[in-house]
Amino acid sequence: MNRSTVKRLRWPSWMPIDPYILLLLGTVGLAALLPARGTASDVASGASTTAIALLFFLYGARLSTREVLDGLRHWRLHVTVLVCTFVLFPVVGLAARGLVPVLLTQPLYQGLLFLTLVPSTIQSSIAFTSIARGNVPAAICAGSFSSLIGIVFTPLLAAGLLGSSGGGFSADSLVKIVLQLLVPFLAGQVLRRWIGGFVARHRKVLGLVDRGSILLVVYTAFSEGMTRGIWHQVSPARLGGLLAVEAALLAVMLLLTWYGGKALGFGRKDRIAIQFAGSKKSLASGLPMASVLFGAHASLAVLPLMLFHQMQLMVCAVIAKRRAREPQEVPGAGVGVSAAAHLVQRQPQHRVLR
Repeated sequence: MNRSTVKRLRWPSWMPIDPYILLLLGTVGLAALLPARGTASDVASGASTTAIALLFFLYGARLSTREVLDGLRHWRLHVTVLVCTFVLFPVVGLAARGLVPVLLTQPLYQGLLFLTLVPSTIQSSIAFTSIARGNVPAAICAGSFSSLIGIVFTPLLAAGLLGSSGGGFSADSLVKIVLQLLVPFLAGQVLRRWIGGFVARHRKVLGLVDRGSILLVVYTAFSEGMTRGIWHQVSPARLGGLLAVEAALLAVMLLLTWYGGKALGFGRKDRIAIQFAGSKKSLASGLPMASVLFGAHASLAVLPLMLFHQMQLMVCAVIAKRRAREPQEVPGAGVGVSAAAHLVQRQPQHRVLR
């Protein structure tokens, strides 16, 4: 297959739906038609557990210490993003409790609240910040810090805010988080010295491992939901109510991150990084955590996250293109401008999954 053929087969840039979302929806459909049962369910569950550990091992192996050190000097921006991700988001989520049972059922609200506890994205934050001509190095570090801290913060916040209503959350869940997520991540960091080059050279191939493991987690979670018959609990009206609530949640966070950054004295490039890193939630991190924390109830718990993920990609793509057309600041405003070009070259700009 020559290069021109490959170009013709690429996903159209004007298409508002991420092709990976279509794969996710197809996986949900497969789980609905052919859910794993009995021995097949045990095999799928074991494979899912292994895939989650491998996923976080690769995260650890990819995280560049140099990028982290380069971004540490911009600590105010990173603290701002972390506050948006792990403080403001949960506060808004708790406020949505008043919508039960008018718009949301209790299980859907629990999924919505869990959504607000998930770390920020990495790839999509970088991609949208780059498109909008913002502070790319800051977006890299902010997303990386959020994902790293979220391995600990998300289960702790879930323990405090969801408690026993989290569908199986307990002290055992914390142990599972440590063994399935934190230990593989730390192992990847330790082994990065020897395997970091291999991971960098095979980024595209290993990216398939990323996405494949997420599909496996989705299939396992939704198969469990089908066998338990929990999908009868979600009516079209409830689904519409959930979409409306999530649209309002995204709008609130986009406004808070943009105008809050201005009130705190950040320049335009930094505000762009804050808005894209502080207003989004990671599907890649959230799905594995939900499968560990919620167990058999994971299918309903991840539904709000899957819907919010697609919504944030579509909305932020529009915002990023508008920001790119806005007048630029005087050169020198913001931090890390000189390093941006180098880091942009190292980051894939077409992947906006996480």
